[in-house]
Amino acid sequence: MAERGAPPPRRRHNTVRLALAGVVLVGLLFAFVYPTRTFLDQRSDTSRARQQLDVLRSENAKLEKAAERLQDPAEIEKLARRYGLVQPNEQAFVIVPAPEPVPVVPPEGAEGTSP
Repeated sequence: MAERGAPPPRRRHNTVRLALAGVVLVGLLFAFVYPTRTFLDQRSDTSRARQQLDVLRSENAKLEKAAERLQDPAEIEKLARRYGLVQPNEQAFVIVPAPEPVPVVPPEGAEGTSP
């Protein structure tokens, strides 16, 4: 006969099996959920990196075209003229706008002004 207060052997086996199943379930979660989450994070990072790579490739193509344009002497001259540079034996002229007139402020206490 079983002792008083102690659960019957069959009930104890069920409790042990349930605890063991819980440990196995937690182990499976650690084994599969964590790597899956890591995989999804890496996929997201890879997607962002690919988008950034596309932007950089596009910008690189634009810079290559600009570098090709700068091989042309006419383009170089056009840029130089924009910065006010001249060819040898040329004279540079700059047209400066007329200065704006400075408004005259009457001194304080002058006659003809009312307080």
